[in-house]
Amino acid sequence: MSLVEALNLGTTVIAAELRPPRAELDSRQGMDAWIDMYHAIRSFARRDVRVFLTDSAVGTQEENNLRHLVTNLGRDVAHDRIVPFLTTKHSLEFCLSYAEQAWQHGFPSLVVLGGDKSLGRPRCVDHAWQLRAHIRAREPRLRLGGWANPYADAGQQVEFMTDARFNGEYYLTQIVTHLNVAPVERFIAETRRRGVDKPGVFGVFYYRSANPKTLSTLSRFLPVPVDALAHEFADGATPADLCARTMRAMMDIGARHFYISNLPLLGAASTLTTILDKLGVSA
Repeated sequence: MSLVEALNLGTTVIAAELRPPRAELDSRQGMDAWIDMYHAIRSFARRDVRVFLTDSAVGTQEENNLRHLVTNLGRDVAHDRIVPFLTTKHSLEFCLSYAEQAWQHGFPSLVVLGGDKSLGRPRCVDHAWQLRAHIRAREPRLRLGGWANPYADAGQQVEFMTDARFNGEYYLTQIVTHLNVAPVERFIAETRRRGVDKPGVFGVFYYRSANPKTLSTLSRFLPVPVDALAHEFADGATPADLCARTMRAMMDIGARHFYISNLPLLGAASTLTTILDKLGVSA
């Protein structure tokens, strides 16, 4: 079953977002990191958990994830369980070739995002919807995902998704948190009011600690409630507790599907199981 089909069923889809090893690792470190990646993907696949595999969106160069996956996963994992990210931070020809290769190797879907404007190489187009349009023209069989930010203006975000130029069958959201629910509730209400029929997958971050330096760095890329997180950790909450609390708060206001970011590669599947046990659902 494709991701889009699964998202349109009545059940919850749980996914993990994994980041490929950095390209600058030496050969031994890179090999070890990819081995850990393969173990994590296989463990998730056995639990019917989808895997979103990120791209170099913020200026740190990762290896070509498709090449490694095709070479090393073999037939152990169905490729429809894996959804690569593709950002505009490459040449247009690379992006279109990547999309063609994804379809040829059995990856039926891509999430196409803009990528950070402040770091790394420039975008090949101004907006991600433009790259999705190019991909749609080159490889129309691919199912494409876009992006939404529930902490931005709800009306504007829904306007983007309902525009015919969105060129996507589903969307992922910015990381959300139970410590700031009201904007997400307004966003979900607006999608219902406007009759948005594209399913959304809401991002949840696995905060491993309340380390101020780490949270300050994260704040450059996503909204981080630094003080509130520190307070919950101080009260004895575990990383799994915080993930489960966010997912429960989002389910209570109508979110159904989730991807969890920043899971540790070693023991990733067991960590996810702990989170879902606390939530009271299964993958």
